Amino acid sequence: MMPDDTTTPGGMTADDAPAGATASATMMDASGRELGTLALADAATGITLTGTLTGLPPGEHAIHVHTVGACEVPFTSAGGHWNPTDSEHGTQNPNGPHFGDMLNVTVAADSTVSVQRDTPGGMLEGENALLDADGASVVVHAGPDDNVTDPAGNAGDRIACGVITRD
Repeated sequence: MMPDDTTTPGGMTADDAPAGATASATMMDASGRELGTLALADAATGITLTGTLTGLPPGEHAIHVHTVGACEVPFTSAGGHWNPTDSEHGTQNPNGPHFGDMLNVTVAADSTVSVQRDTPGGMLEGENALLDADGASVVVHAGPDDNVTDPAGNAGDRIACGVITRD
């Protein structure tokens, strides 16, 4: 098979990814308003998050996977970024990234965003598992992640959060 941009360093494609666990996170803002649900599934090189969110402020926002399955306002209860390999933050940091680091999302003028992001490693269950005894969550931040600055990319306040639950 010829490598292309969907082939991982190990030669796998997304179609070759093992069937694995699935989960979801119902995202809420600080007022308790539901913004949508993100689906999570094991992929060849990490976890894929997909779904549509509505009601977020237009513009670029960081989205991260956090270590604790709790979303009490102001969402600091979600803990830090998921980082089982003790790396530094940032997809562009030579000593990174955390497994919870993902590329920013851009919310449209109508306050909607279609999310399709992948974590740079880990699985929902098994080796480097996300779903452990204290759970995990997905957090959207007020601003964009600079993809370099440790520990959280200067992304600002946490404006939405969803506890990840097994399907």
